Amino acid sequence: MDYEEGTRMVMKGIMVNVAMIIAIIVVTKLVIQLWWKPRKIAKHFSKQGIKGPPYNLFIGNMKELVEMMLKASSQPMAFSHNILPRVLPFYHNWKKIYGGMYLIWFGTTPRLTISDPELIREIFSTNAHSYEKYESHPLVRKLEGNGLVSLNGDDWAHRRKIISPFFHLENLKLMIPIMGKSVAHMLDKWSLMSNSGKVELDVSEWFQNLTEKVITRTIFGSSYDIGKKIYQLQAKQIVFAAESFQKVFVPGYRFLPTKRNRTTWKLDREIEASLRSLINDRKEKSKLVNNEEYDRDLLEVLIQASMDYEENKSSTKITENDIVEECKSFFFAGKHTTSNLLTWTTILLAMHPQWQQLAREEVLRVCGARDIPTKDDVSNLKTLTMIVYEVLRLYTPVVATIRRTKNDVNLGGLDIKQGTELLIPIIGVHHDPELWGSDVLEFNPTRFSQGAFRAATHPTAFMPFGVGGRQCVGQNLALLQAKLAIAMILQRFTFDLSPSYKHAPTILMLLYPQHGAPVIFRSL
Repeated sequence: MDYEEGTRMVMKGIMVNVAMIIAIIVVTKLVIQLWWKPRKIAKHFSKQGIKGPPYNLFIGNMKELVEMMLKASSQPMAFSHNILPRVLPFYHNWKKIYGGMYLIWFGTTPRLTISDPELIREIFSTNAHSYEKYESHPLVRKLEGNGLVSLNGDDWAHRRKIISPFFHLENLKLMIPIMGKSVAHMLDKWSLMSNSGKVELDVSEWFQNLTEKVITRTIFGSSYDIGKKIYQLQAKQIVFAAESFQKVFVPGYRFLPTKRNRTTWKLDREIEASLRSLINDRKEKSKLVNNEEYDRDLLEVLIQASMDYEENKSSTKITENDIVEECKSFFFAGKHTTSNLLTWTTILLAMHPQWQQLAREEVLRVCGARDIPTKDDVSNLKTLTMIVYEVLRLYTPVVATIRRTKNDVNLGGLDIKQGTELLIPIIGVHHDPELWGSDVLEFNPTRFSQGAFRAATHPTAFMPFGVGGRQCVGQNLALLQAKLAIAMILQRFTFDLSPSYKHAPTILMLLYPQHGAPVIFRSL
């Protein structure tokens, strides 16, 4: 054996050894990540009395979770408000076995389910600095934008300070004429479509179009054509995002140039291009108009904040990209939260004609028969307010939310390590008989007769828009628009569910009627 051949054999041996070492390291890391670490976490909580469904290698409890969701949504349900088993079946089933606090696994990620309102208040209010907003699924982030909804820490605080004043109720009430005009235009169409004073409509579609127009005009001061294009693109993104939740999330898959991913990337580029065009057009118009005379819609507020930075470098910078992300958030969340509230309110008033009549009598007494209600009128609609709250309790748009611990915390005597995810089942809390009484599954708006904070045995039991400092900044707009639209419908129509209506609440990002919402309207 010559020297060169010996050297080659030595190098070959070294390479084999290196490969083996690398393989051992990879396997060891996989064992730690997929088996040892989950086992350690489960043991940590088990010692504290917290149980849950057993962890399955790599997929956790995803297989059971998806199977339960698909089975629950496979058939419509009876006309009942007991929707928790259909909407959040894994929570409903596992709570019966493990109690209100238990550990579940989304892949290799553990999530501690918290349904005690006192602990929820600590997470969102009294000790909120120890918890942060969970980073959403990448496809969801594309929809909701990397704005106020997603930000944490100082960036969130600064952005909230800029945006909040725009959503003060007194400011929003000035928008009632614009909102009312859009609603009146929709109702005029209904009247023209009616045959002998009767028409059947899928209200979910009509309310989506209505809220698109209102959001586009009141928040962004733009023509509906611009908003409509963005909404159509976002609707396609929702379908992709919803489909992804029925599969185990594989890290890195979204970066592969699959047909689905390429389509998703194209949709996102088109949305961003439309928003940048909207922003740039507004900037050009702003130069031609005195700022004091220009309408201060949300887009103008954001643009002005970005301009203030150029003059005052000590403030936190808001870039054009930041404005794009905020616009995504408000186009998406503003539309779907309000349109869903309108849809479910109409459905429940059709299910409960006695409450529909009580609400109509109040509207006619306070607002008259045809006029667009004023800001004071809307404030005085007490019965309608109770009805809307009860709808939000039973059919809350966001059925659950997630927080993550920023450091080791003690929560209700539990030792919870940094980075632990906490799942708060909002709809589970809203449907808890221990908090709401034996009539928890009944439509009973009178439970809100003394306000939202006194409706249940704990003030945090009602949280359709969140709790604490991160409460939805747009809740005043959603409630105002919903009450105005329902009041104007009650002025002109009575309505019943169509015989073709199928009661099937389901999650498609937010809580939707799976088979639409056909309702029969009759002119008064």
